[in-house]
Amino acid sequence: MWQGAASPIPRCYSIQITSSDSLCYFQSSFETQPRDNMATRDASHAGSWYDDDEKELSSQLDGFLSRVPDQLDDHGLPVPGARVIIAPHAGYSYSGPCAAWAYKALDLRAAKRVFILGPSHTYYLHGCALTTFSKYATPFGDLMVDRNTVNELRETGKFTDIPARRDVDEHSLEMHVPFLWKRLQQTFGDDSTKYPPIVPILVGDGSAEEEKAFGKLLSSYLKDPTTAWIVSSDFCHWGSRFSYRPHFSDGAIRDMDAPRSKGVRHEVLNVTPPDWSKLGISSGEPEIHDVIKVLDQLAMDAVESGEHSEFYKVVQDSHNTVCGRHPIGVIMAALEAVDGKGKFKFVQYQRSNLVKKSFDFSVSYASAYAVV
Repeated sequence: MWQGAASPIPRCYSIQITSSDSLCYFQSSFETQPRDNMATRDASHAGSWYDDDEKELSSQLDGFLSRVPDQLDDHGLPVPGARVIIAPHAGYSYSGPCAAWAYKALDLRAAKRVFILGPSHTYYLHGCALTTFSKYATPFGDLMVDRNTVNELRETGKFTDIPARRDVDEHSLEMHVPFLWKRLQQTFGDDSTKYPPIVPILVGDGSAEEEKAFGKLLSSYLKDPTTAWIVSSDFCHWGSRFSYRPHFSDGAIRDMDAPRSKGVRHEVLNVTPPDWSKLGISSGEPEIHDVIKVLDQLAMDAVESGEHSEFYKVVQDSHNTVCGRHPIGVIMAALEAVDGKGKFKFVQYQRSNLVKKSFDFSVSYASAYAVV
């Protein structure tokens, strides 16, 4: 079962399909269930996307983390003050080694709550939505949800509720909870009552202005030095199943899967191709995986710029299928609202496959941290 593509074929419960941006989301006839203040969200992907055996999972996560160097950027790990990270959310066998770089950099020593921002893969969402659960289960135990903060956000009237079934089906939040537990255990010891609660938020479709508005709203929490942040995102999803297959042809980067509404084949993306020879690629004939790397590098450079508008523009111009582009956009807007303090630095980049043929597919993974 393919797990590395961030749920390339989402489970759906009706035949209605709603398109937004470059990915498709499946809408369901199942609506949210009444909120239960004691309800626990099951670890629905345990046993498939990651191990459901506590000892095996612990050993696997320890292994991922141990392979990350003990120093990054002349800092011992965790990086002091690095309380915001971007990390991937695919099956651990695919993205776990990459995610470990972000998690080992994450500084949780002062944390009293942890926000987790992720995209919605199971239903179309405009704006942001809050969990209705009080606990998130893991093979290690349950992490508590910060109900006070969730209720405070709900009272702003700016958030909807995640339908309970969609919350359980969604992997973008769940895949971070076991990793977070491991790092909390390393930071605070084995007594889970000392672990800070979490604030799970799905971030859906939105304009640049809407992302900035949510970023400004959340910036008051970002200013709090006892609040840590996990932003869930994979990067380029390449392949026909994602309706995105950019390649280099006739001096331009073209998408083999241009929307039919544009009435063209192999649409030229609004991206200036690099000097391939400077990248060690001869004859100006890059492989598809080289093109993917260039597109991802453009996105990562834009994130590192600290300019929300730059990242938004790069994604719009390249159509890059960064599934967590909106969560990234919101946290970048929040960082800008906090006097522009804190810029991301990427520390790891990997791909699930080095694509050479048009029928192949891959998903990219990247890890970054920001000191705030």
